[in-house]
Amino acid sequence: MDFTQSQQSNSLSLGFLSHSSAVTASNGSKNDRSSKIVDDSIAFQIESRIQDLANPVPSIPLQLMDQQTENHHNCKEENSNEDKESKKDEEEKEVEEFRFWGHSMCFKRKRDCDSVSSTPSSSAKSRRASSNELELRRNAVRAWGNQSLRVADSDVFEIMEKEKMRQYKGIELIASENFVCKAVMEALGSHLTNKYSEGMPRSRYYGGNQYIDEIEILCCERALAAFGLDSESWGVNVQPYSCTSANFAVYTGLLLPGDRIMGLDTPSGGNTSHGCYLPNGRKVSGASIFFESLSYKVNPQTGYIDYDKLEEKAVDFRPKILICGGSSYPREWDYARFRQIADKCGAVLLCDMAQISGLIAAKECISPFEYCDIVTSTTHKSLRGPRGGIIFYRKGPKPRKRGMPSNQVDGSDRYDFEEKINFAVFPALQGGPHNNHIAALAIALKQVATPEYKAYMQQVKKNAQALASALLRRNCRLVTGGTDNHLLLWDLRNLGLTGKNFEKVCELGHITLNKVTIFDDNGNLTPGGVRIGTPAMTSRGCLEADFETMADFLLRAVQIASSVQREHGKVPKPFLKGLESSKEIVELRTRVESFASQFAMPGFDM
Repeated sequence: MDFTQSQQSNSLSLGFLSHSSAVTASNGSKNDRSSKIVDDSIAFQIESRIQDLANPVPSIPLQLMDQQTENHHNCKEENSNEDKESKKDEEEKEVEEFRFWGHSMCFKRKRDCDSVSSTPSSSAKSRRASSNELELRRNAVRAWGNQSLRVADSDVFEIMEKEKMRQYKGIELIASENFVCKAVMEALGSHLTNKYSEGMPRSRYYGGNQYIDEIEILCCERALAAFGLDSESWGVNVQPYSCTSANFAVYTGLLLPGDRIMGLDTPSGGNTSHGCYLPNGRKVSGASIFFESLSYKVNPQTGYIDYDKLEEKAVDFRPKILICGGSSYPREWDYARFRQIADKCGAVLLCDMAQISGLIAAKECISPFEYCDIVTSTTHKSLRGPRGGIIFYRKGPKPRKRGMPSNQVDGSDRYDFEEKINFAVFPALQGGPHNNHIAALAIALKQVATPEYKAYMQQVKKNAQALASALLRRNCRLVTGGTDNHLLLWDLRNLGLTGKNFEKVCELGHITLNKVTIFDDNGNLTPGGVRIGTPAMTSRGCLEADFETMADFLLRAVQIASSVQREHGKVPKPFLKGLESSKEIVELRTRVESFASQFAMPGFDM
């Protein structure tokens, strides 16, 4: 559009005057403002068809690049020589140029030196201030981001050091605890905790997960290898935060709210995640809140699972999922019988092998994989890995049912657990997986596949049997009369003690174990026994003779508990008050700490 031509219908026009027209205008009228327009400049003028020749409309100059450049040269001459080149570069970046009717026109951001109030060195000072501010920010990040724990938070550091000494100087007999190696600790405390990776490998909700995918895929491969499983027939999910989370993911994926599950009664040695009610009817776990659960029990005379009554209950109750496995059962599980019962009532067979997964991997306990549809586990107990959970599930075509002719199997009947369970883990129940845990688990599973680990698990069993024999020789009562795995249940009721009071005496003597209910107890409030396990102290290098010594310490704790109870009674508050003034506790603690300090601690030096 030509702005120099006015339209006939308009009374106003906008015109641009170049150098030549400006000079002519200045010659015609010395007082005209257009005389102030310098060479090579452009002015614009608004013209009207109705003009007052005596009072012409002045043209307004546009400030162009050459004029600005001249002003900036004046400014630059006042600055030091060392700033000239950098200013020139900055000016070039700030100039935005375009052409209009063949004339070069530029717009420039106003600089400090164009201001009347500016000083010659203000630009250099501004740059130096900006540089200093940037360095301060970097130093601030280094200050909080690269401090050691001792420096960053001395309070937490001191508490952690106390816990380290407690582990080192004490005897750890909790069956579900263990000590991990240094490599597992390094992975848990690594930069992998920084990454968010919701979803499954190669199907994440975030980018930048190519190496996280590699770690998780490697972990899954090692999990299958550790238990001798074929990847064509079994899949695995290593993302659950715990075995309780793993179990609930199985329920969520396969069941609807209100569907039925059946597991071992908690006082009989079961786990609360398999369904648990208190004697007053209160639902303890989510498994009982969202699903209908019915428990089977052990025989009160023998302590073994009563499979006949189990089958009778299952056929009547008809659960959608039948669960084998528990937290405090010291004997082998008859998986073949469980399979028969599950088939009879049309249930999926789930094994929770959390307590004995290490023994199963080392082939020191019967494997559930031949019989079960789904197998869950923790990863931090006998496996000696990080704290977390894992789910194994069958996939591929289902085997031919018993009694069905082979010519009637077409291969179309396939397991559908994989998608359901993976979706239940995420997004149904969990957020992003803990990548540091998955890496640590991969490290532990690599060790599980070694001959050294098998020898370790063999020693765990030997130590458990040695401890059981030592207690039995001292007329102690063990549920089922012994053990087939890594744990034993000590029934204290014939000694007149409760599990809670005995646990406290042991704790003050620097021995840790845990109270449990015995199958015919009235409830969780007054458990009648304790559970003892051997994996942790075996990890520190203890052998059978060492567990004989530990049995002596435990019997001494019984004597102290009985003495205090006779004087102060069974009620917890007066009982604990009596322990505070007991010199015998101090003597036991000294002996225990002297004994435990002989053994090395995996993961850190003392």
